[in-house]
Amino acid sequence: MTALMTTLVLGGARSGKSAYAERLVRGCALTPVYLATATAGDDEMQARISHHRLRRGDGWTTIEEPLELTLALTRASGRDCAVLVDCLTLWLSNIMHAGRDADAETRRLADWLGQAPHPVVLVSNEIGLGLVPETSLGRSFRDAQGRLNQAVAAAVPNVVFVAAGLPLRLKGQSAMETLPS
Repeated sequence: MTALMTTLVLGGARSGKSAYAERLVRGCALTPVYLATATAGDDEMQARISHHRLRRGDGWTTIEEPLELTLALTRASGRDCAVLVDCLTLWLSNIMHAGRDADAETRRLADWLGQAPHPVVLVSNEIGLGLVPETSLGRSFRDAQGRLNQAVAAAVPNVVFVAAGLPLRLKGQSAMETLPS
């Protein structure tokens, strides 16, 4: 077992970032907690959620919280645990859909992460590498996602980018040092 430090895991869709993040949390000696931000709004999303549950297997405590992420992280603080947040992109989408201030919520999360009492592994999509979105809403979301990723990356000691299932260290410990042996 290795010591786990708070880590942001970035990547594109289906890059392997969630599976990598799960291995990080599973490889430490703390109780694994899965903080899910997704809601099953349709059959396809329900299938994705089921796939993640099956891949994780037993032994995880699951907390479902689409909006109050910082509050849910605070509530988990009394436990001897490592929390996996999957994912910040869906959380941001939920925040914006609810008409909440994405920048204020981002600052609140980044401030909390700077003082986190237990390790947190956060999964987030890197969506700024593609085409410029056609709509104003799409551009606003892309920009808010970029600001969120930057704020979280600045607040945590480790940042890893995953592409094709392969981790690339951007900040902190090397990917191989953080993987369980």
